Amino acid sequence: MGAARTSRTPLPGTGVRYDLVTRERRRLSVVAEQGGARTLSAYRRNDPDDAALSLRLDAEEAAAVVDALRPAQHSPGLLSTAELGLVAERIGLSAASHWNGRLLGDTRTRTETGVSVVAVLRRAEALPSPGPDFRLADGDTLIVIGTREGVDAAAEILGRE
Repeated sequence: MGAARTSRTPLPGTGVRYDLVTRERRRLSVVAEQGGARTLSAYRRNDPDDAALSLRLDAEEAAAVVDALRPAQHSPGLLSTAELGLVAERIGLSAASHWNGRLLGDTRTRTETGVSVVAVLRRAEALPSPGPDFRLADGDTLIVIGTREGVDAAAEILGRE
């Protein structure tokens, strides 16, 4: 039996859809909305376009499901953001972003929202703990952590064109 296959599809204005085809050839999808809600769908084996089950979960419920699915041997020293009342999200910079070529500190994201940029994904590289002198570029994805309200505000700031 082959390995599970996954794909990621951006849904402009909504979020991202993740699709998984299991080893048993069952199709699952998760629509991760920008506001934190998730819709989990499982499709019928004989019709991969017909959802047998579809559940809408708020951010807290989705975090609980994720925690339940983690391997039992995960490190007990790791913190769950949901337990702390925090969210972690990816925020991408578009080609038309006002911030392309500018310094992270110029965005004033941390000052204005209290959100921390904990890493930047650039091409196939993860750049941890960028400082205020980090120069942003088209295609960067910022990994941010903070309150739901703070992350939403950061997405608004970073989405400026």
